[in-house]
Amino acid sequence: MSHTVTEARSVVVEREIPFPAEKIWRALTQPHLMEEWLMKNNFKPVVGHRFNLTGEWGGVLGCEVLVVEPNKTLSYTWDFAHDDPAYALKSVVTFTLTPTGAGTHLRMEQAGFRPDQKQAYGGATAGWQGFFAALEQVLARAD
Repeated sequence: MSHTVTEARSVVVEREIPFPAEKIWRALTQPHLMEEWLMKNNFKPVVGHRFNLTGEWGGVLGCEVLVVEPNKTLSYTWDFAHDDPAYALKSVVTFTLTPTGAGTHLRMEQAGFRPDQKQAYGGATAGWQGFFAALEQVLARAD
């Protein structure tokens, strides 16, 4: 008897950021700041709000806000429709902010990658490293 692995995988990125949670929250929720580090968007931090993220590569992600706890937790769907099942993605991105003595611990988890989505998983793993580097640059110059 064989068993098929159906367990979803997650990409997790964690950083210690030397800024207060309120400043990071603004970068996670204000559309003009999100565009600087993530993608073009029509985001609103309101549960149930549907929005799009438009990548420089031309792809559009359909999203819906699931959780908004100011300065603590932000969660939204991150869905990419594609004809190839290896790239079609239904996932959830969750940001968790935890104050620390030196600033804020920021944790991002993108959950929902199927085992057959190795390219999408690898792309997200690399992509989030770039997004976080850009986020830190935005935070360093933002008021």
